[in-house]
Amino acid sequence: MLLLLGLCLGLPLCAGSLGEAWPRDDTSEQVGFRGPRQVRLLQRLKTKPLMTEFSVKSTIISRYAFTTVSCRMLNRASEDQEIEFQMQVPAAAFITNFTMLIGDKVYQGEIREREKKTGDKVKEKRNKTSEDDGEKGTETFRASVVIPSKDKAAFLLSYEELLQRRLGKYEHVISVRPQQLVGRLTVEVNVLERSGITSLEVLRLQHSRQKGSVRGEGDSELPPSTVINQNDTFAKIIFKPSVVQQAKIAQNGILGDFIVRYDVNREQSIGDIQVLNGYFVHYFAPKDLPPLPKNVVFVLDSSASMVGTKLRQTKDALFTILHDLRPQDHFNIIGFSNRIKVWKDHLVSVTPDNVRDGKVYIHHMSPSGGTDINGALQRAIRLLTDYVAHDDVGDRSVSLVIFLTDGKPTVGETHTLRILNNTREAARGQICIFTIGIGNDVDFKLLEKLSLENCGLTRHVLEEDDAGSQLVGFYDEIRTPLLSDIRIDYPPAAVERVTRTLFPNYFNGSEIVIAGKLAHRTVERLHVEVTASNSKKFVVLKADVPVEPPEVGNDVAGSARPEGGGSGDPNHVQRLWSYLSTKELLSAWLHSSDERDKERLRQKAQALAVASRFLTPVTSMHLKRSGLQTDKLEDAQSMSAATGPEPVMQSLRGASPQPGPALKKPYNPRIKVSKTSVDGDPHFVVDFPLSNLTVCFNIDGQPGDILRLVSDHADSGVTVNGELIGAPAPPGGHKKQRTYFRTITILANKPERSYLEITPSRVILDGGDRLVLPCNRSAVVGRRGLEVSVSANANVTVTIQGTIAFVVLIHLYKKPAPYQRDHLGFYISSSRGLSSSCHGLLGQFLSRDATLTQEPAGLSPGPGRPPRPRAGDGPETVLKVRGHQVPVVRKQRRIYNGEEQVDCWFARGYAAGLLDGEYRDYLAAHPFDSETAFGLGPSGGL
Repeated sequence: MLLLLGLCLGLPLCAGSLGEAWPRDDTSEQVGFRGPRQVRLLQRLKTKPLMTEFSVKSTIISRYAFTTVSCRMLNRASEDQEIEFQMQVPAAAFITNFTMLIGDKVYQGEIREREKKTGDKVKEKRNKTSEDDGEKGTETFRASVVIPSKDKAAFLLSYEELLQRRLGKYEHVISVRPQQLVGRLTVEVNVLERSGITSLEVLRLQHSRQKGSVRGEGDSELPPSTVINQNDTFAKIIFKPSVVQQAKIAQNGILGDFIVRYDVNREQSIGDIQVLNGYFVHYFAPKDLPPLPKNVVFVLDSSASMVGTKLRQTKDALFTILHDLRPQDHFNIIGFSNRIKVWKDHLVSVTPDNVRDGKVYIHHMSPSGGTDINGALQRAIRLLTDYVAHDDVGDRSVSLVIFLTDGKPTVGETHTLRILNNTREAARGQICIFTIGIGNDVDFKLLEKLSLENCGLTRHVLEEDDAGSQLVGFYDEIRTPLLSDIRIDYPPAAVERVTRTLFPNYFNGSEIVIAGKLAHRTVERLHVEVTASNSKKFVVLKADVPVEPPEVGNDVAGSARPEGGGSGDPNHVQRLWSYLSTKELLSAWLHSSDERDKERLRQKAQALAVASRFLTPVTSMHLKRSGLQTDKLEDAQSMSAATGPEPVMQSLRGASPQPGPALKKPYNPRIKVSKTSVDGDPHFVVDFPLSNLTVCFNIDGQPGDILRLVSDHADSGVTVNGELIGAPAPPGGHKKQRTYFRTITILANKPERSYLEITPSRVILDGGDRLVLPCNRSAVVGRRGLEVSVSANANVTVTIQGTIAFVVLIHLYKKPAPYQRDHLGFYISSSRGLSSSCHGLLGQFLSRDATLTQEPAGLSPGPGRPPRPRAGDGPETVLKVRGHQVPVVRKQRRIYNGEEQVDCWFARGYAAGLLDGEYRDYLAAHPFDSETAFGLGPSGGL
């Protein structure tokens, strides 16, 4: 079934409270035009809404994925036109934000408790449709709006999900189906795993999410234009196909699913525990354990509706699965229609003869009759219960029912609730039921509940998919049970609000995830105890795990991350806890049979979902007009620069920004700051005010390198990094290429964590909620201890706690030469709040002094004045900085967009000997990396 999230906004038939709508004049007379067929075709093409940009950005931090989708459309018609935005979202994901820009108006989604009223809100409804983009495993979000003639619209959608580990890999799937060829199409995926990334791969574009086993799929072919940059803990994948490349994949713009698959390093048998701001997450995925024996009954629908391809494919799949059974396993086979046909009256061991006889039995199954789901399940459970009771293998084996059907119950017990109750009472939590539904007529809701209530999983196979490969793939996930009856305990006084800790089985290649809150943030170690059974013995694992928080730099600001329900800054661990807790409350609410308990669970799930801003069955999304106006969107390209893929114009704490008087006057774009800076190609300037000396040097970086400019995370909590972009060198120059800073990222950890990402086109501030400010409009925003001021197309000033200030100059070119790029310059305006142990390419010089060991010939400083370099005189001079002795020559540099000329002492050789360490010591792993290759105190030279 397909979950449609439909949006009513500005449509003539929608009653809303947005204050405005753009009505269509349905009574106007349509004037016919008779002309050549080609002319009429061109008219239809011209009036079709044009998608100017489609971009998706995902950031995965420790398996938790934040994704933001941006779509920009233009109404080229001469009349108002209805435009639809649609996006497939993973079924396990929660939508967290939806924003629309219509011309100069901004509409933002607000998650509220679900009410029975209708109106201008996102509504959730079930719809049985078989359209191509409505696959199982996804939900389709749809938004429709009437756009005035020649106007533009932007749609921004954010969602979050915890990636599930299956067959030893995590899989992140992004739907790339813009429905037309797009001039600017980008998919960016950032993966950050502190334990280390292994076996990362990008699969070829998939047109169906219902893939089977990973065996021999041939997925190694990269989608065109895909670029992967990776180190041990961080990976960045960009898919940016041109229109021509898109057309070669699909003329209709339905490119398919972009899939990133990877795994992580695992060192401790007790699992990986991560802590951040009082929340913890525990990933448990043991390996190298002997498999548990399986007791499995295969239950196959052989009713008349299975005739033909479905039954043939299913038989072939079962032949493969029978060969995969291990010698210690036991099995049986049931075929059912209106009659229950059992192969053997008991489970049999896996021997060549039994496997052969089982295949013969399956081969002779013929479709006929109705569908007795209840009777088949009861017979399968009874077979397993009898076998376990008589053979005394319960503690050392796992009992499974693998149930496949393509229909609804039509024979015997047909009432859904009674089937569920009968199955639950018979299984008694000792038998896990795994269900597969085939086609569009299956009662998938029933199968889903059967699995959820009986410790199993479920899959839905579409009519046109290969049922056999789906069955084999599903079986592969559960073919190797390693543990049963798993219990994970923590000291009750040390943790609170912990998610589920009891699990019936652990299958090889999967993962158990638990999250909770620490009762005391100051705890240094957390005692963890895991008890379970495997094939040999009763397993007990105990460990005192250090709970030191990871480096804050590892918490990358990747997408819209709404506020959680607790105090303090939101973070990926808190979001993950909210996600798991909401999922568990919703599951308990759906399956509770007691009305009072059901209402209690619904209220708890609703409160947590609203606090976490999750769109769920118990919440709804209302659209409201933002109090902040945007300028008219000039064109598709400038709109992209102004808004980006993240939700735009959000306040820092969720309230609408206040206009007018609440804002301070932006800083003057010609603000005078310290000479200490990096600008241009990039040219570094360091001012030593105590000695009245200025030193300059160059760095020969590579495009894509991220340089550590200021590293003071341990003390003031401030980190500044800059990412380089490349350009060809000017003709006749000695350089092969130029490099500029295209992005400056600032991480401020005190008093509250905030992330800033500055580019020539926009400023992204993530400090609770996401705020995106276009650089072509002046604005000032602030929160506790942090202020960001944008002077339109001139500079961005960042002030932290009133004692640290940075100015980022914006360099734009109207008609750039081939060797020019829009770029940034970084200037330190005030460093009073930075510590004496501050480091980085610029930071290491802030609290130090420098002297010259000799004066160049011809240099005559006045009384009490330090040497002032002048062009053209004398030999090189030796500069002393913290024990380093560096030959320097006199030079002149222009700073502040060329408005001021600086006389400086230039250190040749790319500052070799002037800087601590080597160039590679200043390379950051990712934009918000706060680690440093140097100690807390001043480092010595090489």
